[in-house]
Amino acid sequence: MAPFATAGVQMMALRPAISASQRMLTSRAAVSRVDLALSTSSFASCPRISSSRPLSSSKRSGVSVRAMSGASSSQGLPIDLRGKRAFIAGVADDNGYGWAIAKALAAAGAEILVGTWVPALNIFETSLRRGKFDESRKLPDGSLMEIVKVYPLDAVYDSPDDVPEDVKANKRYAGSSKWTVKEVAESVKQDFGSIDILVHSLANGPEVTKPLLETSRSGYLAAISASSYSFVSLLQHFLPIMNSGGASISLTYIASERTIPGYGGGMSSAKAALESDTRVLAFEAGHKGKVRVNTISAGPLGSRAAKAIGFIEKMIEYSYVNAPLQKELLADEVGNVAAFLVSPLASAITGSTVYVDNGLNTMGLAVDSPTVSS
Repeated sequence: MAPFATAGVQMMALRPAISASQRMLTSRAAVSRVDLALSTSSFASCPRISSSRPLSSSKRSGVSVRAMSGASSSQGLPIDLRGKRAFIAGVADDNGYGWAIAKALAAAGAEILVGTWVPALNIFETSLRRGKFDESRKLPDGSLMEIVKVYPLDAVYDSPDDVPEDVKANKRYAGSSKWTVKEVAESVKQDFGSIDILVHSLANGPEVTKPLLETSRSGYLAAISASSYSFVSLLQHFLPIMNSGGASISLTYIASERTIPGYGGGMSSAKAALESDTRVLAFEAGHKGKVRVNTISAGPLGSRAAKAIGFIEKMIEYSYVNAPLQKELLADEVGNVAAFLVSPLASAITGSTVYVDNGLNTMGLAVDSPTVSS
């Protein structure tokens, strides 16, 4: 399990300062540098948390949020999400990429709403209320991430008519209501009116440990439904309440384009579909609602959900040894990139798969292979 630790990202933008048609400018500096620091040591956010109902205190009046501590606007580019509202689907604990993204967006000033899988809802809310996540909720400035409201969500079902009777009668769903995608979107609209950011952090394959040749039709379709079509459904139902200029992101994996033995059950197919859908949805959502759509191809993380694969620790070790950057991949690093992608700084980026995997996707040869080392 990868520890949750702060991580920084630094980017540089180069702007040409000379024109080929104006010789008088040739003596001037050719470029100007602007350091973009997504340093987690400077974010600020509200310290309260509510796991069940909207809070009037969620209005961030007078809160200053910058990506560089103590820096004025002339000293760096801020990731400023103040006044933005994000709905993050797929947060059920405090150690996955969804949680890391929520923290990064909160640190940049966004208001956080989350959708939690119905069977996990009670444990998640109880843990929040009892302070079990307080250490993980800490933002770089020492305050705690605020979750304004937690919604029950099962993104496998679009509307109540799609829910089979055995699920309706399942005791794990007892006490929860309005948890289909359509109902959650309607509830968010009723509670808050609109959102600016939609995050899809959902994936499940009931037969993920089976080779593709041994995967059943139902297992394959279940993986597609939960891991890729769920994103289509979420965007379909949330787009009408997303403000113009908003952004949506999902999480994918390199198995979409490279063979990862052991990552079966149709999950590789689901990730490939997700990336293809990202490009199509970018066009459609861009034209219809001026909303950007991107996906992050993240490296392996030892989260609770990832342990279902069965060999996640070996995948992490392989990545550490063979990636161009031989270091541990932190969940915060994915969260930081997500914050950038949904911010105005990425206003021209859509339909893209952005790799956050220490560069492992670029490798065509395992450097620790006995064949290479002999």
